[in-house]
Amino acid sequence: MMPLASPATSLDGDLYTWITGVAQHTPAVLDSAVRVWSDFGLGLFALLMLAAWWRSRAGDPVRIATALCAPPAVVAAYAVNDLLKTAVHEQRPCQTLHTVTVEACPPLGDWSFPSNHAAIAAAAAVAILLTDRRLAALAVPAALLMAASRVWIGVHYPHDVLIGLAVGAAVSWPLTVGARRCAPVVVRLRDSRLRPLVAAR
Repeated sequence: MMPLASPATSLDGDLYTWITGVAQHTPAVLDSAVRVWSDFGLGLFALLMLAAWWRSRAGDPVRIATALCAPPAVVAAYAVNDLLKTAVHEQRPCQTLHTVTVEACPPLGDWSFPSNHAAIAAAAAVAILLTDRRLAALAVPAALLMAASRVWIGVHYPHDVLIGLAVGAAVSWPLTVGARRCAPVVVRLRDSRLRPLVAAR
């Protein structure tokens, strides 16, 4: 067994190695599907946020305000997570452990902790959860699958994605809840040229 090479690998390096080993023995079509989801799945969250806004236009001003807050909340979560990433400087596990991975290993200096993908997915899922429970039934599992896929393809340790999920949720939740205070602004916008943004008709 390869010796643990850093404090990061001592946390869950063995689990990471086991997961990437399992990935090497699964059908190529499954690995390809996970890789495509991992690389491009964030687009689903953009569509879900758009759908949440569209559906909210027929509802009360509080719901519309939370829907409109979703994209800024995601951007804020990404910014906070990326600050942590540049502060910690954790190398990718595929660089440290030199395992064979589904995805090509990012270069040195492309930091691993926390996962931006996981943070973005969690932030979007939380914002959608607070806006539209029906869409959240898709968004929340999708966020968990996004996090898991980043480990499966080999670009993150499990703790990278867990903390990424936590950061995304922790930033998005108070911002989205706080957006409810903007409901009076939504009411005023319904009497302006921006009415289509906040009303169904």
